[in-house]
Amino acid sequence: MTSTTQIRLAARPVGEPQDSDFDFTTTEVPELADGQVLLRTIYLSLDPYMRGRMSAAKSYADPVEVGDVMVGATVCEVVESRAANRAVGDIVLAYTGWQTYAAADARATRRLDPQAAPISTALGVLGMPGFTAYAGLLAIGRPQPGETVAVAAATGPVGSAVGQIAKVKGAGAVGIAGGPEKCRALLDDFGFDAAVDHRSPTFREDLAAATPDGVDVYFENVAGPVGAAVTRRLNLYARVPVCGLVANYNATQAPDGPDQLPAYLGMILTQSLTVRGFIQSEFVPTHHDDFLRDMAGWVADGSVRYREDVVQGLESTVEAFRGLLTGRNFGKLLVQVGTDPTAG
Repeated sequence: MTSTTQIRLAARPVGEPQDSDFDFTTTEVPELADGQVLLRTIYLSLDPYMRGRMSAAKSYADPVEVGDVMVGATVCEVVESRAANRAVGDIVLAYTGWQTYAAADARATRRLDPQAAPISTALGVLGMPGFTAYAGLLAIGRPQPGETVAVAAATGPVGSAVGQIAKVKGAGAVGIAGGPEKCRALLDDFGFDAAVDHRSPTFREDLAAATPDGVDVYFENVAGPVGAAVTRRLNLYARVPVCGLVANYNATQAPDGPDQLPAYLGMILTQSLTVRGFIQSEFVPTHHDDFLRDMAGWVADGSVRYREDVVQGLESTVEAFRGLLTGRNFGKLLVQVGTDPTAG
């Protein structure tokens, strides 16, 4: 029998998740059934949607039950197989969550080719975050040559891909990020046309200077004051793919001040805006094959670059996740849970 260390949800967080909201447990993995594989976790993806899965509030996916292992996408090595289509040593994309080993149905895994791209990219630019950017921007945002695309959390895996895809399509890219270092990376590493620091006391003035002709597509990742500022820059017929609202995820009450919804609805009406929430999975049947082809090509030819922020050890997961919700990470946040046999 193989022992696995797991992080289980111990309580539903109120506000920022605390250490006490999670239990570290060690248990034995059950013997494999036919069609299953035993997976050793190499990389665990940390993503903002996980905060919603910790809550019992109604959402697009069922909440993680208290006592269950926290969910998450993983890149794993097959260490034992009772499935004809998976061999020991295969590297696969799975969804085994916050643990070191897991038994999984082989049909729920996808084999990765370490020669095609670093295996970690299956959790980032060539995985769900990259696909979120691709589908949301192209299916909803529909950027046209010469238009201006703005995106917040722009050095993250979704935001950085949004801006670079916009450039591929001939649009201008304006990125919003927190701090001078991230803003420099938007210009120097990711090729954005402009970068705006939302922590600056002159943020609104800087945003106006960076978008002199207004904003045609705003890819919404954060909401809050950043979203409010960009909304004031939206042009007639602007499109707003709503991907995430990370500024609100730890909120415990409604914001102070007057109700802004009537004014926002009025702007949607008078500016003929398209505001469309989406979950990336709805576009898998229609866009995923194109994404795999296009994004692999763009990464290979340098049109799309990516950055990863890797923390070491499963024990670092909770603190890293807290940092994710406040913007401490720089790039796609991964936990390296185990040794990567393809590295070096």
